[in-house]
Amino acid sequence: ERGHGPYQPHEPGYGLYQPGYSPYDDQIPDPKSRMLAIQNAKAYLLKSSTTSGLNLYDHLANMLTKILDEQPTNAVDIIENISKDVKWAQLRKKMDTLRDEHEILPTFEAAEKRKALFLKANGEGDEELEEEIGETPLPNVMETAFYFEQAGIGLSKDESYHIFLALKKLISVQPIQTCRFWGKILGLEMNYIIAEVQYHEGEEEEETEEEEVIEEGGKGMGEVEDEDENKEKEYEPPKSTYKPPPIIPKEENGTGANKYVYFVCNEPGKPWVKLPPVTPAQIVCARKIKKFFTGRLDAPVVSFPPFPGNEANYLRAQIARISAGTQISPIGFYQFAEEEGDEEEEGGGGRDTYEENPDFQPLSVAEMVDSLATWVHHGQSILKQGRCVWLNPFQKSEEEEEEDEEEEKAEEPDEAEIGPPLLTPLSEDEGIQNIPAWTAQPSSNLIPQYAVAILQSNRWPGAYAFASGKKFDNIYFGWGHKYSPENHTPALPPPVQGEYPSGPETTETRDPTLEEELAFKAATEEALAAAEDEEEEEEVAEDDDEEEEED
Repeated sequence: ERGHGPYQPHEPGYGLYQPGYSPYDDQIPDPKSRMLAIQNAKAYLLKSSTTSGLNLYDHLANMLTKILDEQPTNAVDIIENISKDVKWAQLRKKMDTLRDEHEILPTFEAAEKRKALFLKANGEGDEELEEEIGETPLPNVMETAFYFEQAGIGLSKDESYHIFLALKKLISVQPIQTCRFWGKILGLEMNYIIAEVQYHEGEEEEETEEEEVIEEGGKGMGEVEDEDENKEKEYEPPKSTYKPPPIIPKEENGTGANKYVYFVCNEPGKPWVKLPPVTPAQIVCARKIKKFFTGRLDAPVVSFPPFPGNEANYLRAQIARISAGTQISPIGFYQFAEEEGDEEEEGGGGRDTYEENPDFQPLSVAEMVDSLATWVHHGQSILKQGRCVWLNPFQKSEEEEEEDEEEEKAEEPDEAEIGPPLLTPLSEDEGIQNIPAWTAQPSSNLIPQYAVAILQSNRWPGAYAFASGKKFDNIYFGWGHKYSPENHTPALPPPVQGEYPSGPETTETRDPTLEEELAFKAATEEALAAAEDEEEEEEVAEDDDEEEEED
């Protein structure tokens, strides 16, 4: 058997073991065999790798060049690292420009976007700041973040401070009376940072008037177009007797589900975008679907049943649902105004406003953790209709009632829905199968005297609330989805419409056979011949009558 040598003439390394080649031999090597060995060895080293495309000859040459240029200490100990550096330098992108393009790091881009948050407005002095501190609607985001941090909830300090500055910029641009950091909803591409605000009364009325003018203008144009179409169409197809269900109007701004206005942005430093008011139809449809947010407000919402709007409307509907179920406060912090007692008796509806109780005495953390009855909902619940206050969709004005008395008798309105009243204790919330609606716990069991009461919603994962003395707040960090013990099953499409009833009027007749055609032809010929004979007999009879009259 052949061992590890000698090499054959066609193999690399041939000639290395030939007599006289070794430097320790006194014999002079054969120059031909030495050159052949060198060529074979070089050819082997120049073979390119099938993976990286590099060859060992150039790699070793570059390594030696790097070692001689840099002359590191203990080069033999770092030869592996030098080999990696040489490979990495060859695989890097080579710049064709005269000057290398500087790569912009993501941290630098983020710093450029948030640079405007740290700039002061022109003419903003220390004296003006001191005057505005007591009256500013800007919430103390850092204080709220500190309390939630005790339970391991919240964002990083840097992001919280950037949101703090972004809210300050929003307040300086918009005429806002109250402002609160609502939370953060996660998306597949980008996230949503949400601010909950209330306008001054005058500013809010102006916006509602503009919306009404636009709607009225749109209706007027539609009526004119309908009149022109009616004149052009002389022959109209039969009108359908189907009457669609009445459209339930949205609640006015500042009431119900539209009590607050919401601004969103993807990152602190980006412009704030105002979300449109929510409609009952959007809330009803949002309960039937489950979609992840993309982070783009103009993205379409592809679902069944079809959602009436884009992602901005779906986001606003989810915010309304989450706020209605998770906005809570310690019992006794809010109270109803005394003046509302008469209004409630006259209208018969529940109270929708409250005020802070100046005589509020906070409970201890242990009491607020032990019993859910020490917490109440201060947000109105949304009814199945999609509104906080039920509205009769068949209710009409006096003139319409006189005209459509008969139709109203046939239409029977649904029973009025009544939701739980404001300031209802959390102990009355229904659980989810065997899971309670809320979980209460202190922020620390090791130092309970300095702990904070933390509540977590199990119905809306990501909704939290804290209470410490007279301070409390609510916040949400999540995907904007409601918890369901079972997997989400989309609604099935409606059943297929039944076929038109078949009868002699609609049934197509079969084609006659040849015998039937011949028989039909013969029958028609006989009928024609009989008709001709009758006509001839009638003519003969008429002629006879005329001759008798002449005689």
